[in-house]
Amino acid sequence: MKEVILCKYGELVLKGLNKKSFEAILLGKVKRVLSGLGKFDISYAQSVMYIEPVSDDCDIDEAERRITKVFGLVTVIRAAKAEKSLDEILKVASEYIPDFLYGKSSFKVVGKRSDKRFPLTSPQLSAEVGGAILEVMPSLKVDLVNPEITVKVEVRENAAYLHTGGQKGAGGIPHGSSGKALLLLSGGIDSPVAGYMIAKRGAIVDALHFDSFPYTSERATEKVLELAKEVAAYTVTIKVKVISLTKIQEALRDSVDEDYFTLLLRRSMMRLAERVARETGCDALITGESLGQVASQTMKALYVTDSAVSMPVFRPLIGMDKEEIIKIARNIGTFETSILPYEDCCTVFTPKHPRTKPVLSKVEAQEARLDLATLENEAYEEMKSHFICAY
Repeated sequence: MKEVILCKYGELVLKGLNKKSFEAILLGKVKRVLSGLGKFDISYAQSVMYIEPVSDDCDIDEAERRITKVFGLVTVIRAAKAEKSLDEILKVASEYIPDFLYGKSSFKVVGKRSDKRFPLTSPQLSAEVGGAILEVMPSLKVDLVNPEITVKVEVRENAAYLHTGGQKGAGGIPHGSSGKALLLLSGGIDSPVAGYMIAKRGAIVDALHFDSFPYTSERATEKVLELAKEVAAYTVTIKVKVISLTKIQEALRDSVDEDYFTLLLRRSMMRLAERVARETGCDALITGESLGQVASQTMKALYVTDSAVSMPVFRPLIGMDKEEIIKIARNIGTFETSILPYEDCCTVFTPKHPRTKPVLSKVEAQEARLDLATLENEAYEEMKSHFICAY
């Protein structure tokens, strides 16, 4: 008896003539995720990917854990494989399934005969497998309406598979199928979620972090790199750039009206981000902003921010409230790191009363008081790079 992993597609089933290209990207991602875990045979047919260990050293437990984080798959199932004969199916059922039924009082069997050449109908197959299980565990009851556990038997083209259900997969579409974008990654709750959501839509995500050393600590940057690693559990790798804003912030503090400080700082951040994006092949920026959450995220403030760049800015959280964002952060594993008490650049020199309804011409007049272009060039030249790999 051999255990395998069945992975069922999500949106890929809706793709037309370009489905094969999406499948190829997905296959490449799965192979990368499984590297170092032993030799696996990977194939796909009828919108299901089959992952089968072929060497004794395969770590199928870790493989299953990693596969649940691969975008493009909606269900990940650990199953036993059997030859397509009734005797073999019943033998595997009586040996494999009881471990999942101990402590349960009722069950039912659902047969699915995708290969219509198999001699038994789906109801007949269900009855035979149910009988085999009852022979091994006679204290169980069959409950077709409200069973404690459902046993599934899938007769497919090459083999039969028996299991008791699977885990929810990451969903979305294959990572790498929708271009490349640059995430402005802070140490907060929102931006890692924003990066995850755009990656889930198939985009390769690089990241840019701004620090304000010595006003912010090195631990704050370490925290951001840990967040990047947690997001990389879904993307495998992330390239992270770090730019210091210290000189820009000090110049703004000394040269502009306090209530414009945050707006002008964010415009510098956006210009630097666009420069990084264009030089690294990214076609859009990603931010974690939510409309009205803070003063710099009002509609007028976002307009002023966006006017500093000429490339698209994706804001996947724009209509979400904080509880919705926190829920996703908990689900993807970034929340506990995000709430560690290390400051980020946006907390330095924060004005008491920031502008919430700025006028672009007045913002630009404030900007003209100092040579931001030179300061931004200096900051860019001192940029540091990190390569994060989850596995």
